[in-house]
Amino acid sequence: MKLREWGAFILLGLVWGSSFLWIKVAVQEIGPVTLVALRLLFGSIGLLAVGLIWRPSFPRESKVWLALLLIGITNTVIPFVLISWGETYIDSGVAAILNGTVPLFTIVIAHVFLHDDRITMVRGFGLLIGFVGVVVLMGRNLGLEGFQKDVLGQAAVVIASISYAASAVFTRRNLRRISPIVQALVSVVVADGIVWMMVPVFESPFRGPDLPVTWVALVWLGLLGSCLAYLLYFYLIQNVGATRASMVTYLMPVVGVALGVIFLKEHLDWQLAVGTMFVGGSVWIVNSGQLSRLAKRLNHPDRGRVVAPGKSAERREDDG
Repeated sequence: MKLREWGAFILLGLVWGSSFLWIKVAVQEIGPVTLVALRLLFGSIGLLAVGLIWRPSFPRESKVWLALLLIGITNTVIPFVLISWGETYIDSGVAAILNGTVPLFTIVIAHVFLHDDRITMVRGFGLLIGFVGVVVLMGRNLGLEGFQKDVLGQAAVVIASISYAASAVFTRRNLRRISPIVQALVSVVVADGIVWMMVPVFESPFRGPDLPVTWVALVWLGLLGSCLAYLLYFYLIQNVGATRASMVTYLMPVVGVALGVIFLKEHLDWQLAVGTMFVGGSVWIVNSGQLSRLAKRLNHPDRGRVVAPGKSAERREDDG
């Protein structure tokens, strides 16, 4: 990646990684659906301002608009609501770690739908390690007392991760030529409209925030976690691809766990540490070229052979 893309990648990881802390703060006072509706309202305002300044060209094809509407549901409504609901039962650090599995799901989905992003043996091994990490994390509350709430909360974040992964591949496949500003603006505005319709169904009567810290959380989540983050995310998908863009979630567990432990006094037990290590290890295995290069060396026909100095490549082949 170029320097600009690395900058966008790191900034996005920091912004989204901190979002889990602010979600945990906000759900202490308001419901998860109300949180998402207000968050997206601030995000929509920010993106509308960006659109008025940059004035991107909007698509005319109806199929493109349908794709943008679908992205609004799968990349925003579903994961935002599920993660916010899940954090009413689980720590923000756990949510950040589980959301770090997005690239693992992206690799599987991209293998099916993108011809230039296939699973290799090394990537398959990384997927297995990541799955073990998720099992270890979710096993923290498998007792009878904590099963229903805690594990369902963790499962909600995992489902949100799958929705993110599928959306990234769909965006890369169908919206390559659409401006990141248009992608972010349309998907967030559509999502906010849908979530506001959900509020009276799931959280009636409506209860808005009273505490200043909750408003700070909502503004942060809207302007940074939704507006800025989506602009960066769709920019990365367009320029570096779905799998590499989804790798940003590898930074989120580190940021999320650190902030949760420091500011929310969340408990750091051995399962959280081991699960983080497994997920982090899967990240390195899937994306590091070192194991791939080692595997190629081990499978090379000339491995272990001593070749006399000065022999040409042809002569070496003839000697075999």
